[in-house]
Amino acid sequence: MKYLTAALISLQATCLTAGPLPDPQAEFRTASEAEIELGQLLFFDPILSGNRNMACASCHHPRFGTSDGMSLGIGEGAVGIGPDLKLDPDNRPEQRIPRNSPALWNLGAVEFTSLFHDGRLQEDAGRPSGLRTPLGEDMASGFNSALAAQAMFPVLSGDEMAGHYSENEVSRAVRQGLLTGPDGAWALLAARVDAIPAYRAAFDPIIGARPIAFTDIGNVIADFIAFEFRADQSPFDLYLRGEGELPENALRGMELFYGEAGCSACHSGLFQTDQGFHAIAMPQIGPGKAASFETHNRDHGRMRVTGDPVDAYRFRTPSLRNLSVTGPYGHTGSFATIEATVRHHLDPVESLRTYDPGQAILPDLPGSPDFVLMSKPDQVEDIAAANELDLPELDDTQVADILAFLATLTDAASLKGRLGIPDVVPSGLKVPR
Repeated sequence: MKYLTAALISLQATCLTAGPLPDPQAEFRTASEAEIELGQLLFFDPILSGNRNMACASCHHPRFGTSDGMSLGIGEGAVGIGPDLKLDPDNRPEQRIPRNSPALWNLGAVEFTSLFHDGRLQEDAGRPSGLRTPLGEDMASGFNSALAAQAMFPVLSGDEMAGHYSENEVSRAVRQGLLTGPDGAWALLAARVDAIPAYRAAFDPIIGARPIAFTDIGNVIADFIAFEFRADQSPFDLYLRGEGELPENALRGMELFYGEAGCSACHSGLFQTDQGFHAIAMPQIGPGKAASFETHNRDHGRMRVTGDPVDAYRFRTPSLRNLSVTGPYGHTGSFATIEATVRHHLDPVESLRTYDPGQAILPDLPGSPDFVLMSKPDQVEDIAAANELDLPELDDTQVADILAFLATLTDAASLKGRLGIPDVVPSGLKVPR
């Protein structure tokens, strides 16, 4: 009772100077134990990659806060996981992954209906598949959510999981544009899983005796992600529910975050995201996001989805949950620390113009055009011109208080995992650790 009373008194005092705090309740998708455990195995099984060497967990690993610990990862052509991975001399990567690997915390909450840094995958009841995706009308039906579909798009990327040109039957299908349908890459991977007796037996009580479809695989992987990576027991959550207190500096930071600092204008809601897209002059490093016939290193963000110039350099507002373990930060992981990222928000254009490339965490990849765009003043100024962020000035003490508040968004129990990493997977392939 004393905690409840103290929390309510503190909350009342906070609300006198800050905006409203979020509702502490969220709705999460649920699934059966069998579905979750099956999804765990598939999440960690390299069977879903063209060369049987990359799992979902290779780039979204619990050891790195469900990301990969790098600014920009290397998928196909890498051996190992995280910043210490090595290049395969017999299968050299073609390029880095163009965007930072996003963390998976709380994606099972029903509010997450739009995914990827540019929101190119979105739930849409008006579409036959229930989803708006780059596949358009060719998108398969049967995915239960955007999360289920999102889990399956990396397998279509040659740089991520499919493999390089002509290396395997999956990469050949991808390069020929055969993605969905009976001869597509998804069907080839689903047939692999169906041919493994342990997976076939596990799917039987879930889908019956029919052949395993790729949508079935995506659905159970999403079930696992929703269960395993739920993080809503942080000190901030307990405070909102009247079950705990926050340190004084974190309370001051919370007042700033939801008040005069203006952070919650974009980082709103229980998980600190408005689910929207904003241009905040983030540095652009790496190969950029371009079509195969383009040679630039730009990433226009949301504009690549909508075609609207107004959306140039806008990217999705990330959730701030478990922020302490999900770095590097930004759509290209251009900032290595939370403090550097916060300070960028205080003067985005100046921060962009004076960006220090030494902050990036990039495993060596000879010949990679990592900072080409940042060396071109005209390109930097294009990003600067799109900036829409104008926050008030904060002194060092106020920044420290905001950092103290952000630290209260970490759910320590969630970092330990619920099911964890399986010792073995039904394919017999190596589990990424």
